[in-house]
Amino acid sequence: MTSFSALARELLRALDEGTTLPSIAARHPNFSWEDAYAVAAEIVRLRRARGEQTVGRKIGFTNRRIWPEYGATSPIWAHVYDDSVFHARDNAALISLKGSVQPRIEPEIAFKLRAPVPVECRDPARILESVEWLAPSFEIVDCHFAEWKFTGPESAADFALHWRLIIGAPYPVRYSEIPDLVQLLRTCRVTLSREGKVMDRGVGANALDHPALALGFLADMVARQPQFDALAPGEVGTTGTLTAALPIAPGESWVSDYGALPVTGLRLSLTR
Repeated sequence: MTSFSALARELLRALDEGTTLPSIAARHPNFSWEDAYAVAAEIVRLRRARGEQTVGRKIGFTNRRIWPEYGATSPIWAHVYDDSVFHARDNAALISLKGSVQPRIEPEIAFKLRAPVPVECRDPARILESVEWLAPSFEIVDCHFAEWKFTGPESAADFALHWRLIIGAPYPVRYSEIPDLVQLLRTCRVTLSREGKVMDRGVGANALDHPALALGFLADMVARQPQFDALAPGEVGTTGTLTAALPIAPGESWVSDYGALPVTGLRLSLTR
């Protein structure tokens, strides 16, 4: 089959030019998960070589409710970069969609690590001990295959569909508050609105039963892939959409609300 390096360059070109590309699976029917992450590792190498810095990771398809829409069977992950992550000021941001192909918006919960995430841990409280802060976030996902049609491995190779991550005001995770945060993160009611109209609702448990467990799942995935660095203190990790991923367009304004979770939702305005 075409080399992993050639596929990585093809995907990077699609990202840079804002275009779609022909199905990899149609050209290479045996394209596997192992192949996908070999391509992803080459993408990381190429992006670092041209000056981009990795600042964290995203995990996608943690919301099993949306799996049937995309034919997903497993979560996927990818790095996020210094030029794809933005910090909202006063929980509001203005983002240009220039260069995107068929973008969609996802309300998520982001974490910043203070310590390595324990591997094979199923205790949200213990995972949160590794977290410096949590924050509301919008991930703008994008797909470089026509009409959002792909195989699972293709979606992983395609930057795990990451395009932009917008992070709101962080809430520090204090050890004394972790028991309360465990409950709040699981049960928080999330609302996604456009121009004042509610477009979808979700709950924290949509992310693999708990956003902290999604972070733990990410750590487990990375630990099984020696071609990648382990999750490290200082990294930001976002844990998957809590609602449906909805199409977006220039001129729109979107707002999120996280119910009882002690964060302020984001307001995102989109331009060309």
